[in-house]
Amino acid sequence: MPPEPPKRVRVVLVDAAAPRGGGDHTRAELEEQTGIGEALVKGLVRTQLALALRCAAVVAVGLGSLPLLFAIAPAVAGTRPFGVVLPWLLLGVAAYPFLFGVGWAYVHLVERTERDFTDLVEKH
Repeated sequence: MPPEPPKRVRVVLVDAAAPRGGGDHTRAELEEQTGIGEALVKGLVRTQLALALRCAAVVAVGLGSLPLLFAIAPAVAGTRPFGVVLPWLLLGVAAYPFLFGVGWAYVHLVERTERDFTDLVEKH
């Protein structure tokens, strides 16, 4: 009796339009806190820390240089726009919109970083 031919197996390619479940592996790495997941989280934290330090440097230079400017150039410190001494005007009024702007930029950049991190996790 001749040997029976092997049974045929139907192979179907994955539908290209179907959503990919590629993020499951990376998400599992994060949840299980493996070496790869830990490296990803450390990278995210390092990026956010770098953003925070850059924004703090902008504030320190922006507001910290004003007293130095007033000490070096007393004529600038003595000017009176709108009847108010310039140091009071800059440090008492203009500092708040400056701080608001830096804070807004920081939040925007951190949210973008977190969005990029989420896209990375879901894509891989």
